Amino acid sequence: MQILNYLLMAQPTGEEGQGSPLGMFLPLLAILVIFWFFMIRPQAKRQKELRKFRESLKKGDKVITTGGIYGRVASINDNFVVMQVDENTKLTVDKASVLKDPSDLQQAQK
Repeated sequence: MQILNYLLMAQPTGEEGQGSPLGMFLPLLAILVIFWFFMIRPQAKRQKELRKFRESLKKGDKVITTGGIYGRVASINDNFVVMQVDENTKLTVDKASVLKDPSDLQQAQK
């Protein structure tokens, strides 16, 4: 406890109100750690899961695009996916616009 008081409390420098540099930056450091833990880390995890999902796409998978179009994967290329949205309708969309399987989204809501 004495070490913590030593680090956070004012050092005898001859000037009143002068605090330890570590004591001044400790709240800022704590805010940065909390920000990373609650904002950056979960977003990176979601991006990793989405990248893994896009890499594992195969013919016949149900998908939804970022524009809200539901369909099944008809074929896959490195950069794009051909989706069958109806019996006679196929759309070519960028692979980056493909989101998770709609049935996975419905199960997550339950």
